[in-house]
Amino acid sequence: MARLWWSDVASYTAVMKHVVLFDIDGTLLSTGGAGQRAMERALQSAFGLEDRAQDIPAAGRTDRAITLDLFRICGIADAPENRNRFWDAYLRHLPETLAELNGRVLPGIVEILDNLAGRGDTALGLLTGNLRTGAAAKLRYYGLDHHFQFGGYGDAHFDRDDVARLALADACRHLDRSLSPECISVVGDTPADVRCARAIGARAVAVATGMFTREELAATQPDCLLNDFSDPAEWLRHLV
Repeated sequence: MARLWWSDVASYTAVMKHVVLFDIDGTLLSTGGAGQRAMERALQSAFGLEDRAQDIPAAGRTDRAITLDLFRICGIADAPENRNRFWDAYLRHLPETLAELNGRVLPGIVEILDNLAGRGDTALGLLTGNLRTGAAAKLRYYGLDHHFQFGGYGDAHFDRDDVARLALADACRHLDRSLSPECISVVGDTPADVRCARAIGARAVAVATGMFTREELAATQPDCLLNDFSDPAEWLRHLV
């Protein structure tokens, strides 16, 4: 039985031609601001502070960087015990804020993920600024979590380029082989997603479904630029 399992793994990794790393917020889904609201509530419940999270830019950034900025504004020491206290509160509040707000999976995403998962030659991962547990909570709430088995997350790093390197390393571990850059695509809705794709030599797919316009994304010179994924076949043709 063990020999059969390893044979299956070897067969699986041998046929993988593409690795696609997806951003979450603004790319796969919109939570309606659930993350910000959960951070606001976490500030209040953990430190007795209110209405500060709205002052921090979040698009394309990691939760580690957002937390540092938030602590600076609030006068909270950036110490491990304070981060853990804040993040624990944030993760407690996130399920309730996801349920309260009018979020949604973005157009075409379900079709794209189902198509890629069924191809047999494509492995799907995450490249997100979310905390690992926060990413799992969002994807689970919207029924997308089963598509992703590896990725890079925003728990430890301030720079999204470093998260991209984590995602690449995790993909290599998951597939048990090294990966050439030309087989990797990074999909996201911010200039930071394009930059971090370049940091690992990957193809950059930019989609104007977040807060950045098509013109702003075009200035970063992605390999593929779409208004949205409402026509999944439009981008899937670029993957071949």
